[in-house]
Amino acid sequence: MSKGSVLVVDDDRNLLELLAMRLEASGYKAATAYREQDAKDAAAAQAFDVAIVDLQLELQDGISLMEELHLLNPGMPVIILTAHGSIESAVDAMQRGAATYLTKPFDARELILHVERALETRRLATEVSRLRGLLAERYEFENIVARSKPMQRVLEVVARIAMTDATVYLHGESGTGKELIARAVHVASGRKEKPFVAINCAALPESLLESELFGHERGAFTGAVKTSKGLFLQAQGGTLLLDEIGDMPLSLQAKLLRVLQERQFYPVGGEQPREVDVRVIAATNKDLQKQVAQGAFREDLYYRIHVIPITLPPLRDRKEDIPLLVEHFLRKAGEQMKKEVKGFTPRALQRLMMHDWPGNVRELQNTIEYAMAMTREDMITEDLIFPAKQGTAGESVKSLKEAKELFEKGYLVNLLRATKGNVSGAAEMAGKYRADFYNLMKKYDLNPAEFKK
Repeated sequence: MSKGSVLVVDDDRNLLELLAMRLEASGYKAATAYREQDAKDAAAAQAFDVAIVDLQLELQDGISLMEELHLLNPGMPVIILTAHGSIESAVDAMQRGAATYLTKPFDARELILHVERALETRRLATEVSRLRGLLAERYEFENIVARSKPMQRVLEVVARIAMTDATVYLHGESGTGKELIARAVHVASGRKEKPFVAINCAALPESLLESELFGHERGAFTGAVKTSKGLFLQAQGGTLLLDEIGDMPLSLQAKLLRVLQERQFYPVGGEQPREVDVRVIAATNKDLQKQVAQGAFREDLYYRIHVIPITLPPLRDRKEDIPLLVEHFLRKAGEQMKKEVKGFTPRALQRLMMHDWPGNVRELQNTIEYAMAMTREDMITEDLIFPAKQGTAGESVKSLKEAKELFEKGYLVNLLRATKGNVSGAAEMAGKYRADFYNLMKKYDLNPAEFKK
């Protein structure tokens, strides 16, 4: 069985044959193209998994050919083949959408390693795309804005581990979207048709929390007038999110550990064990390692839940997502309040970009809802953003250089998003020469290929 199909483009027939031979010996199907037009015709006729393109071709450079191939197959990784003296051009190719580059003369093992990595990158992108589709169907994917690299990495981990049954440990500040990511894991898993059940361990006293989790028998305590199943049994076959697990009492931690180890538990007042098949996702904003050291959290339970750790970045570390989140929350608030508001004035948007967001995405949503409720215009103005802080020094101490860079990066992200990664179109909209636009993208480490997905 073939590992994948590879299109090889080079105007050196000997090298072309050598590349094809190496690939086929490693289990790949290789199609060769000696001329640029042959490569375009082949890519139009077949969806290749990977392409290897020489940087210096007879009629055009490999970078421009790569961009034309991406128009035919946007998700296809392209490996640029280059001589040692053209490394700078190869790096430029990566800025413009190449997966990686390989220098001549190449080592056969290095060639196959690059192809394998490119295929893995494509597979992950496909999985993230599938995950987006699932979430769009069930939970409106706009809630998970993942244009920034930190959030892209989170979704890549979700895509990798969703189909396993391993326990997931979500760590992040309040308001970063831990429950949303937990739902993403559930929806992308084989348990998606079964229940997703969530409980906040900090919201209930110990006696009620135990009964909520494990259920109780009739007469087990005062007020127990009937038998209760508990959340573990309600989530049978599905997923149980234990939010704020760091606030779970030590006595219940021991019982939870038993469930995770033996897949069974005793209801409150019960004498017969109940078998349970549930995937557990634990979430917290606390440093559980520190709590273990202080004796506030069981060490054995910590290692039992800390199987697949996922750290959610705070909003201050993913500010390029703010314009997209603002757009989503603005639309959502407008629908709820039956108001038509076009957007934010530049100064209002700048205040949103400059804020550190200690409350993260939840604080941003509340800020947008307040502004939407208070505005009487079709554009939300600066005075409606943190009105209690107007005139204070805390919000305006950033230097002009910092403020300019924040705005400039957000502006570039929005242009690339609007043009789906089409650099020529984005440069035209910005009134910039294409080369200048590439320099700006390089400055802010922006890859147009990420916006084509």
